Amino acid sequence: MSARFAPGEPVRVRRAFPPGHVRTPYYARGKAGVVERLCGAFRNPEELAFGRNGEPKQPLYRVRFVQRELWPDYAGPAHDTLDIELYEHWLESP
Repeated sequence: MSARFAPGEPVRVRRAFPPGHVRTPYYARGKAGVVERLCGAFRNPEELAFGRNGEPKQPLYRVRFVQRELWPDYAGPAHDTLDIELYEHWLESP
């Protein structure tokens, strides 16, 4: 598996709104975070949902977001974060 991003690298979630089964949270689209780790490569669940084989496997990353990046009105501590696992085809360089 060839991963495009490395731990510690900044990324942005693509701002896309395709129809159908999508595993990327709406609230994270267009938001910037940092790759926390590469989780491995797995069959694409968006393809599996349509009865396809999900190949080729896609790298899956755990991306860490500062809460205020996701929700500007977040009232908690400034250092609070949220980790989301996202497939590579949903990520881009900022």
